[in-house]
Amino acid sequence: MPNIKQGLLNIKEDYVDGRHWIVRAAGALLLVYLLMASILGFYWNSEPDVSPLPNSQTVTGAATTKALLHLANTLMDKPGGYLSNDVSLPGVWMDNIPNWEYGVLIQVRDLSRAMRKDFSRSQSQSTEDMDLAIAEPQFNFDSESWMLPSSEGEYRTGADALIRYLDRLADQQQSQAQFYARADNLTRWLGDVETRLGSLSQRLSASVGQKRLNTDLAGDASATQSTTAATELEIKTPWSEIDDVFYEARGASWALIQLFRAVEIDFKSVLEKKNALVSLRQIIRELEATQETLWSPMVMNGSGFGLVANHSLVMASYIARANAAIIDLRGLLTQG
Repeated sequence: MPNIKQGLLNIKEDYVDGRHWIVRAAGALLLVYLLMASILGFYWNSEPDVSPLPNSQTVTGAATTKALLHLANTLMDKPGGYLSNDVSLPGVWMDNIPNWEYGVLIQVRDLSRAMRKDFSRSQSQSTEDMDLAIAEPQFNFDSESWMLPSSEGEYRTGADALIRYLDRLADQQQSQAQFYARADNLTRWLGDVETRLGSLSQRLSASVGQKRLNTDLAGDASATQSTTAATELEIKTPWSEIDDVFYEARGASWALIQLFRAVEIDFKSVLEKKNALVSLRQIIRELEATQETLWSPMVMNGSGFGLVANHSLVMASYIARANAAIIDLRGLLTQG
């Protein structure tokens, strides 16, 4: 009997030791996994550089189409790939780059819509391009769907449609694919950019909280609205969303720099005729300032004239100046 008891005790001890070994091994693997995820997260958190565009023009519209295609491909092919729909580490921990991606994605959506309804059509009664009609809705797919179908899968379909359009655009043997570089087409797209940047500027400025007079119906004595609103509004971005808005603005500005550089190539003759080339370059200059390195480990949110910096207000200043230059450019383009 003592031998049997001793044997059972030895088995029990071996079982307990085995469990402890498994727990220790699992803990070590978890630690390694978290360490690797942290290293990957640090690497994936870097924003892509602004890519230079070629100065030579091959065919009208090629530069703008290539810039749009570059934005879409960068979203999917940058370090870490597309992170906005990640459900695993380290992507699920990250929020700066996903917000940066959203800022880029909005510009991709706006330009793909403008190309479908304006740039590729000679007049309001003309038919839309078959490939651009595919690309535009694909880029408007849910940005956070991770499977069945995934966001990046749908966006790649849109990018493939852009490639087909670009190939047809460069084919001199057929004339179905067109890009019309006209002042009215450019003005309409600039109007979309203006409203986007205006919204971002207001959201960035609201990082410190502001009291604003309600000007929703200003300028039209007969204007009405659905429900009554206060005459004075208190606007403040929640503290948890301040860095989200900042990186969304960084992404939108990064995208617009490359789009405006492409526009300078495709619309050069139009801009020169309107004496508006320098105005476009000033927009690019203001947007380039938004891409300066952020040396702080976090987005600071000091008061307007306080001791601590407020990065959102600095970003808002650059974006507001770029937006003012866009308003001036639209004015030049609409003049005879």
